[in-house]
Amino acid sequence: MTTQQRKILVTSALPTANGPIHLGHMLEHIQTDIWVRFQKMSERNCTYVCADDTHGTAIMLKAEEQGISPEQLIEQVSADHQRDFSGFLIEFDNYYSTHSEENRYFSELNYNRCVEAGHIDVREITQLYDPKKQLFLADRFIKGTCPRCKAEDQYGDNCEACGGIYTPSELINPVSAISGATPVEKQSSHYFFKLPDFEEMLRKWTRSGTVNEGVANKLQEWLDQGLQDWDISRDAPYFGFKIPGTEDKYFYVWLDAPIGYLASFKNLCDRTDGLEFDDYWKPGSEAEVYHFIGKDIVNFHALFWPAMLSCSGFRTPTAVNVHGFVTVNGQKMSKSRGTFIMAKTYLEHLNPEYLRYYFAAKLGSGIDDFDLNLEDFAQRVNSDVVGKLVNIASRCAGFIRKKFDNQLAAQCAEPALLAQFTEASSSISALYEAREFGKAVREIMALADNANRYIDEKKPWIMAKDEAKLAEVQEVCSVGINLFKILIGYLKPVLPHTATQAEQFLNIEPMTWDAICQPLLGHQINTFKPLMVRVETDKIEAMVAASVQSTPAPVKPKESAAKGPLQTDPIADEIDFDDFIKVDLRVAKIINAEHIEGADRLLKLTLDLGGETRTVFAGIKASYQPEELIGRHTVMAANLKPRKMKFGVSEGMVLAAGPGGKEIWIVGPDEGAVPGMRIK
Repeated sequence: MTTQQRKILVTSALPTANGPIHLGHMLEHIQTDIWVRFQKMSERNCTYVCADDTHGTAIMLKAEEQGISPEQLIEQVSADHQRDFSGFLIEFDNYYSTHSEENRYFSELNYNRCVEAGHIDVREITQLYDPKKQLFLADRFIKGTCPRCKAEDQYGDNCEACGGIYTPSELINPVSAISGATPVEKQSSHYFFKLPDFEEMLRKWTRSGTVNEGVANKLQEWLDQGLQDWDISRDAPYFGFKIPGTEDKYFYVWLDAPIGYLASFKNLCDRTDGLEFDDYWKPGSEAEVYHFIGKDIVNFHALFWPAMLSCSGFRTPTAVNVHGFVTVNGQKMSKSRGTFIMAKTYLEHLNPEYLRYYFAAKLGSGIDDFDLNLEDFAQRVNSDVVGKLVNIASRCAGFIRKKFDNQLAAQCAEPALLAQFTEASSSISALYEAREFGKAVREIMALADNANRYIDEKKPWIMAKDEAKLAEVQEVCSVGINLFKILIGYLKPVLPHTATQAEQFLNIEPMTWDAICQPLLGHQINTFKPLMVRVETDKIEAMVAASVQSTPAPVKPKESAAKGPLQTDPIADEIDFDDFIKVDLRVAKIINAEHIEGADRLLKLTLDLGGETRTVFAGIKASYQPEELIGRHTVMAANLKPRKMKFGVSEGMVLAAGPGGKEIWIVGPDEGAVPGMRIK
């Protein structure tokens, strides 16, 4: 298939209808949109679809909390999501919903075909059940005391304090996070997809170039550990689609969510002449299908999804493109620090193309986390887009308007320089194709430096004072305008609005990739208008201030008519003073901190106790990056008996405080404390 004939279908992960769009979502959707716009500029048949992920217990409970139906909730959220995506210039060919008849059809078709092929099993399982709400509880809706370290207010599958892994039934004093009731064990029939039946297929598929090497290696670990049957059912009450042939069983949201890709595309096909569903999704199709996702949902997209597609008679994706998480100023996004920034809040203060450019300037094809450094963000945009790119047009356009009535020179005075810019087209194109946007931007900005250098050397503002050199002024400024045209063309996938304004200034049709390098000779342009203003620091500060959400102070338990007793951390049983003084609290300096492979909440800390080093595993990964801890002082329980954990031996415990989740802070002593000093 030639480049011009390529048929490409692209999707982004479906945002949940349980919350608003934030800058973490925007990383993925901007990355996808840039790639799609490049394909369309290259005149390829590229289609971009997405949808809201609308099913599940969380959606049902949120609608109940707001006193509206789930259908009303997802309709409201969809409008908000589409407003935010549009604000960031994300251009979908179709934005749909998983709560649709197309999605119901494909979910049932997928399931029925898997049943017919013998890949669905039904068996009894025991789960914790909320007798007050009368529903089975997912692990995240159960809290209690860790059976390992006795930390309170821990989730039903693992402990954030010690990293212990357990089943919900092992929790001490478990409670429903929904109602506060004590859950009971109850049996239920569940439906399982036999994922191990597809192990050999998945081993080949994950090593066929569908994911990058780092992701493939992680998938290899899961495959080597042995795949497990996948529970694809949930019990009523549940907001979703009923499993055919049942009265109270529903498809698990992660079964019908990726099927939303099929449904959204089918909905578009039914409304678009010449767009055929089977041309893209039938086995053996030469069309290309690409998913853009975050690394936290790789297992669903690179194990469950291709296996289900293979089972049900559809083709598998050409590639699953995986990106990392967004941090802000080197730390996880935080509501208390004002760096958990909603898309709507950003748009109220800043130009969306600032963020599009900054993301593009730092994005590669790997899965490393992306840091939005707000100071660097302002400097990069101001220096590159305003100071280099737009500056070229503004420096030259005034002379062309004042001296030559907006008429460009009839010939190019610098064919070698123009050729240098046009010859970069193939390498920049290849970088866009490979999702190496940061490298593409660096190459474009290197050319922008050359263009500004050329104008600086020619100094048209001096030549314009000499009537005998006016023809040369026209030639020099016409070269500058043509170089600007090429540069803004190369950046059009990143800065679509600015590119449209530039096309109006240049008086040209919307540029395709091939048209970027066609010179404007003897051409009439329009009067230049400012294309982009500088990022203002006070607007960034206002955005952060508007994003700050204070952490609520602890409150005493009280009755709520809607939800029952609110669960707070109770005061532990009283202890004698003699028991308390047995705890040896010491100042410790963190001399190293590192991630632990396979640990979701733990960091490995190496502590200096004043001549002695200790290794401690701390459940603070959600709140800290390892590098920001190194060199800090904390307080540790130094005489705690060493405890063997999954990842090694922990030789103590550091003190931390906070409501839990992402809001946990290590306790630090006053300035001047010395490692090994005892806290009295």
